[in-house]
Amino acid sequence: MTTPFPFTAVVGQDDLRLALLLNAVSPAVGGVLVRGEKGTAKSTAVRALSALLPEVAVVAGCRFSCDPAKPDPGCPDGPHEAGPGAFRASRMVELPVGASEDRLVGALDIERALAEGVKAFEPGLLADAHRGILYVDEVNLLHDHLVDLLLDAAAMGASYVEREGVSVRHASKFLLVGTMNPEEGELRPQLLDRFGLTVEVAASREPDQRVEVVRRRLAYDDDPSSFATRWADEEAAIRQRIVAARELLPSVRLGDGALRQIAATCAAFEVDGMRADIVMARTATALAAWAGRTEVLAEDVRQAALLALPHRRRRNPFDAPGLDEDKLDQTLEEFSGSDTEDEDPDPDGPGGGGGQPPSEGPSQDDGGSGAQPEAGDGGEPQAGGAGAGEQSAVRASEPFRTKVLSVPGLGDGAAGRRSRARTEQGRTTGARRPRGALTKLHLAATVQAAAPHQRARGRSGPGLVLRRDDLRQAAREGREGNLVLFVVDASGSMAARQRMSAVKGAVLSLLLDAYQRRDKVGLVTFRGAAGDVALPPTSSVDAAAARLETLPTGGRTPLAAGLLKAHEVLRVERLRDPARRALVVVVTDGRATGGPEPVALAARAARLFAAEGVASVVVDCESGPVRLGLAGQLAGELGGTAVTLDELRADSIAGLVKDVQRRAA
Repeated sequence: MTTPFPFTAVVGQDDLRLALLLNAVSPAVGGVLVRGEKGTAKSTAVRALSALLPEVAVVAGCRFSCDPAKPDPGCPDGPHEAGPGAFRASRMVELPVGASEDRLVGALDIERALAEGVKAFEPGLLADAHRGILYVDEVNLLHDHLVDLLLDAAAMGASYVEREGVSVRHASKFLLVGTMNPEEGELRPQLLDRFGLTVEVAASREPDQRVEVVRRRLAYDDDPSSFATRWADEEAAIRQRIVAARELLPSVRLGDGALRQIAATCAAFEVDGMRADIVMARTATALAAWAGRTEVLAEDVRQAALLALPHRRRRNPFDAPGLDEDKLDQTLEEFSGSDTEDEDPDPDGPGGGGGQPPSEGPSQDDGGSGAQPEAGDGGEPQAGGAGAGEQSAVRASEPFRTKVLSVPGLGDGAAGRRSRARTEQGRTTGARRPRGALTKLHLAATVQAAAPHQRARGRSGPGLVLRRDDLRQAAREGREGNLVLFVVDASGSMAARQRMSAVKGAVLSLLLDAYQRRDKVGLVTFRGAAGDVALPPTSSVDAAAARLETLPTGGRTPLAAGLLKAHEVLRVERLRDPARRALVVVVTDGRATGGPEPVALAARAARLFAAEGVASVVVDCESGPVRLGLAGQLAGELGGTAVTLDELRADSIAGLVKDVQRRAA
C-alpha cells in the first residue's frame, strides 16, 4: 500500500486544513469544496485526511459497513443482530470523473432478477463510502446524471437502485469532499450548496515557503516511509485532538447571541434558503470543540461565515467568490450578544483562536494570497498593439436572457442541456441489443424477444424462460453539451457609437446560457492584421467572460484571418473531443479590410464551415441609417443564419433555431 503524504507536513493552506479537520470533528458540517489552481496540494491534503480519522465499528462481513450498535434494518446483507462488531480504518473512496452509473450506485443483475427472482446486487462506491469520505477530484467535470445521484444520496442518506420494479436500498452517509480548478468550469448550484464549506487555495508567493514545499516533496518522493515516520508524532497528536474534540462536541453550547449573529450574517449576505444558517451553526460549534471550549464565541461565528458563505452568495458564474469582511465585521458587531463577548484574551490559549491547525515547519503564513496581475492580463492595451486608433477595453452592458440556440440533428456528445443527443438518460425512443453490460432494460422489447421461444425452451410454469440474447437495451434521447465558439470582431469599426459595450453584453448573455447548458466555450478575436485565440475551448465560462471584459478594440478588420483561426480551433478540438459538436457564433458587422481582396478571402474562409456542416449564427452588429447587409451575406456563405444585435437584445430570436435547422435540411 502506498504511504500517504502526512497531513501535518502540508505547508501553509491553513484554511484548507482547518476546513478538513472541522469535518473530521463533526461530519454533520457537510463536507468541503476546495477551489484553486493546479498544483496547490488540494488532492494531497484530502487524501492525507483519511489517515487521521478514528477507526469505525462495523458488522463483520457486512458489505455496507453497518454500525453494530444500530444496524440498518433495510441492509441488503441483513438483518443483523446488535453486537460488538469489528473495527476497521476509515475509508476514503475516490469517485472518478468518468465513472458509470453502475459503478457509483451498484449493479443489479437484471437477468437473474427476471428469470430467477433473485436480487443479486453488487455494491457501488456509495456503499463503500458509507461512514467514510467520498472524494471527487475535478468535481466540476462530473457528468450531470452522476451529480443527480450524488445529490439524492447526500440528501436522503441512502442510495436506491431500481431496475424495472426491482429495488435495492442501502444506507449511504458520507463526508463529501470535492476539489476543482475554476478555470475548467463551475459547479451546478444544486451541488455547490451541498458542500458545507468552501476554501480557495493558491500557491504561496513567499519564496521561503515555496522552498519548504519543494524540500518536503522531494524528501517524500525519495523515501515515503521514512518521511512519514518523521511526522508520526505530529500525526498522532492531531489524531488525539480530533478524538478529544469529538468527545467535547456534544457539550458545546451555542447561545442565543451566537445564533442571532449567524442569522443576521446570512440575511445580510442574502444567501438562499436556510442551509447556510445550519451549516454556520454546526461549523461554529465544531470550531469551539476544536479549540477545546464549550462555548461558541464571536470569532467562531466569523470564521464559520468565511468558510460557509462565499459559495452560497454567488448568483451567476461571473460573480467573484468571497465575502466583504468589513460588512461581516459590522454585522457581527451590530448583533453581538452578551454570551459571545466573554472571549479569552489569549488567542493561542485553549479558550481562543477559532481553531487554526497547528503550524509545523517553517512559517505557515500564506503570504501570497493576493496574486498580482500578470503583464498583459488586462486593462490598458500593451505597447505595440494592433494598429493605430486602438482604444482601451470598455465594460459590457448588462447581460440578458436568451432563447436556446441548438445544433441541428442528433449527436452523441457529453451530457448537457443544449442539443438533441443519444444518451443514457432521457426519454426512451426504442430498443437495441446491449453492447457490453446491460444498463437500461427495455422490458417490453425483452419480453417480445423471448416470447416466441418459450415452447422450444420447455417452459412449464408461470415464469419466463429468459436467455442472454433476449435482453434489450433501452435507446434513449436526451440533451448534449456543445462547443460554443465565439468569433468576435474587435476592430476599430466596432468602437463606433460605443457598440462594443452592447456587443460584450450580448456575448456575456450567451456565455451565461452556455454555463447553464453545460457547454464548452472558446473565444477567437480578430483585429489589426490577425486572428487571435483569446481563450482555447474550456468549460470555464467565467474565464471567457474575464477575457471578453479586457478586450480592447482598434485597427483593421481581418475577417478572413479570424474565421481561419476559428476553423483551426475547431479542427484541433475535433481531434481531442470528436463527439462534441460545435456551434460557431460570429459577432461582427460583416466588414472586411486589410490585404488584397479581403471580402473574397472572408467568403472563401466562411465556405469551409459550410462544407463541413458546422452550425453557425452571425450576430449582425451593423448600426446606423445606412446598412450594407454584409453580415447577412457572411451568414449565407457560412450556411447559417443572421440576427441583428437589436433583435438579440430584445429577446427576439425565437425563430433562430428553426432557421438554422431549415438551412441544414
